[in-house]
Amino acid sequence: LDSYENETYSNGQAGAVYGQRYPIANVCRKPGQWQSYDIVFQAPVFDGDTLVKPAMVTVFHNGLLIQYNCILEGNTLNPKHPSYKTHDAKLPFKLQDHSNPVRFRNIWIREL
Repeated sequence: LDSYENETYSNGQAGAVYGQRYPIANVCRKPGQWQSYDIVFQAPVFDGDTLVKPAMVTVFHNGLLIQYNCILEGNTLNPKHPSYKTHDAKLPFKLQDHSNPVRFRNIWIREL
């Protein structure tokens, strides 16, 4: 989603936790310029089918803090009804776009 100077869709713009948390600030660069993200994600913890600890995320976008220890209410598939489903501790991740031109580079994953 092109979020440059876009203030109309705060909980779905770049850096938001879709439908749950808007970013502290919109720090998107102009279309065509590279954006950077540093994301610290802590997966949810389950004991059987019981959620013991929800997921949490801290995000830096273009070097600026935009999410800080944000507790996730569940998945972001249905923003009106986030929920948790029991799953393995490690799963693949997905990169998303909103039909705007997008390219990805220099993706690093490091376990904490």
